[in-house]
Amino acid sequence: MTQAFRLQFQRFMMEYQFAVDEVLTKVSILREEFLYLHKYNPIEHITSRVKTPESIMRKVSQRNIHPSLSAIRENISDIAGVRITCSFVKDIYKVLNTLTAQNDIRVIQIKDYIKNPKPSGYKSVHAIVEIPVFLSDGPVNVIVELQIRTIAQDFWASLEHKIFYKYEGEVPAYLASELAEAAAVATKLDMQMQRLHTEVHGHDANDENANGQEVDAEVIQGLLMLAKEASTGKDHRNKGATQ
Repeated sequence: MTQAFRLQFQRFMMEYQFAVDEVLTKVSILREEFLYLHKYNPIEHITSRVKTPESIMRKVSQRNIHPSLSAIRENISDIAGVRITCSFVKDIYKVLNTLTAQNDIRVIQIKDYIKNPKPSGYKSVHAIVEIPVFLSDGPVNVIVELQIRTIAQDFWASLEHKIFYKYEGEVPAYLASELAEAAAVATKLDMQMQRLHTEVHGHDANDENANGQEVDAEVIQGLLMLAKEASTGKDHRNKGATQ
């Protein structure tokens, strides 16, 4: 019995890792597309993690969740996580909309902590999504939490996490106040950097030439000629077949 559950739990964890890999692949493709086709890359960094078995069991205990894999899957939505760090606030929504528009991603919940920050000052967009993982015996739908934020928001959130960890959630009032002030500074920085970016590159960031690769005009012309020749040859063959 114990051995059977161990194998089931290993498979359970593997499914979440594969789900993270699927999302990372999608994000990497978007990153390359933005860079080479739109000549603009809104994604600065991508990180990911899958909770350890110990962390999952700790949350099961804290929330009184039935210790079955089905109950864990249903009640814990942040076992798999992908964090995407963007340059500017508007890039967050661009990446979010592009990702969630894909037909194999089902959006379960979106929490916009940028429009509605937490009392501490925390800002980010969280999306709980479901993605299919294709295994040898068929697809399995797995939940992944996406966190999308700017560089300034990520820096602030990292500091807040360290402070909360040190004080085990009981942060002294003066530190909480300074954190809130720092969040306001981070927001101001985001706005100022966006204004500077717009001043330099204009309102359409896709016009920015961020190391994009132009396809040689002669190559394009050659491909068009080949396509025209292939089409002409096909027309002649079709005409001969009908005579």
